[in-house]
Amino acid sequence: MTLRLYPRSLGGQLLAMLLLALLVTQGLGYVLFADERSRALRSALGLEAAGRAANVALLLDDAPQDLHGSILRSASSPLVSFTLGPEPMVVEDGADTMAFIARMREILGASMRDVRANVHARAPMPVMAPPGFPAAMRAMHEGMMAEQAESLELALSVRLAQGNWLNVRTLFDQPALQVSPGALLPLALMAAAVALVALVTARRVVGPMRALAAGADRLGRGLDADPLPLTGPTEVRETTLAFNRMQDRLTRFVTERTHLLAAISHDLRSPLTAMRLRLELLDEGEDTDRLRALVDEMQEMVEATLAFARGAAQTEPAATVDLAVVLADLAADAGAGKAEFAPAAPVIATVRPNALNRALRNLIDNAIRYGDAAQISLVREPGAARITIADSGPGLPEDQLQAVFEPFVRFETSRSRDTGGAGLGLAIARTIVQAHGGEVTLQNRPDGGLQAVVRLPLAAG
Repeated sequence: MTLRLYPRSLGGQLLAMLLLALLVTQGLGYVLFADERSRALRSALGLEAAGRAANVALLLDDAPQDLHGSILRSASSPLVSFTLGPEPMVVEDGADTMAFIARMREILGASMRDVRANVHARAPMPVMAPPGFPAAMRAMHEGMMAEQAESLELALSVRLAQGNWLNVRTLFDQPALQVSPGALLPLALMAAAVALVALVTARRVVGPMRALAAGADRLGRGLDADPLPLTGPTEVRETTLAFNRMQDRLTRFVTERTHLLAAISHDLRSPLTAMRLRLELLDEGEDTDRLRALVDEMQEMVEATLAFARGAAQTEPAATVDLAVVLADLAADAGAGKAEFAPAAPVIATVRPNALNRALRNLIDNAIRYGDAAQISLVREPGAARITIADSGPGLPEDQLQAVFEPFVRFETSRSRDTGGAGLGLAIARTIVQAHGGEVTLQNRPDGGLQAVVRLPLAAG
């Protein structure tokens, strides 16, 4: 299983993005702060070394020639070396050494004194302690040198009054980045504040969006639902309002159409009844029998249309049922040897019981009519229940597997009431299943026959 580092929920993504932005900005801040700190420390160390070199130059200017060696040895240390020579060690000034030169000229009191300075990086080199260095301090010195990273070397050259040059080399380490617990405390506080803000914001946005998703799911199942409350930010409120309007329009559209269909079918009953009465007054004959068969077929179509309209109206309240029990009862109602249901574990679903019974009964009746018997099975899948109703009949051409779900389309074309109904059984079944948020499909079996597969969504839990 792959590890998903990026959260999938809106709240988790918002929190992750805010924390990432906080870490990036704080990290850049620490880098910039460390660079400024490094520059400040380097400048302070360089100014101190420049001041020291200027004072040594003044001392050499005033001291006798025979004391110069002693002065240089006294001023030198493991990290700073003072030497005299006829030529300057620094050929040209560095770009960032003007402050050092100005500091030396200020101490020397001569603005025209020839002073040169340069700073450059230098690979760490062990600096040996001079002879006579105390043993206790020698170990400390070696430890400090062992921990050296990249070093900086400040080279200074000052022309003395005698005409020769005082050359100075000063080594100091690049200051390391230091992060103290006190520096991390503000970051932790900001992260906590960002997490709190992200949580509150996500709850204001995610709550209404989840309600919207639940409302859409209920609408897809055909369950009666009240308009969703308008909560959350403006954009979410506008989306919820648009959904409520869409739900109202769809409900009115379906209700008007089903009422119209039911009214037409109901009104057709009166002329059909009158026609049946007149047929009874006529003499028996071939034409009379033919007319009576046509009236019966029209009566059956009217009744089926009324049933279709009632199934689409979706007025039945929802209830919780065990699909295994429902299918076992339907198989028993079909009669011995007509339908066989393989025992299955309980599968609990929230449905409109009478409507679902009608849909499943239509599918079972079709399997019995065209395949002599129905084999029924129930399997629980992730988030859904799969019901399979199979037969051993002739099956259907692949191009008719979808067409037979349309109203008044039948498996066979004889139009005989002995071989098929009005052609609304599968249409009613599909309408009811889709009203539950599910789907029904027909498939030809590899070993012959046809099977209807019904998938009904199950509530999470």
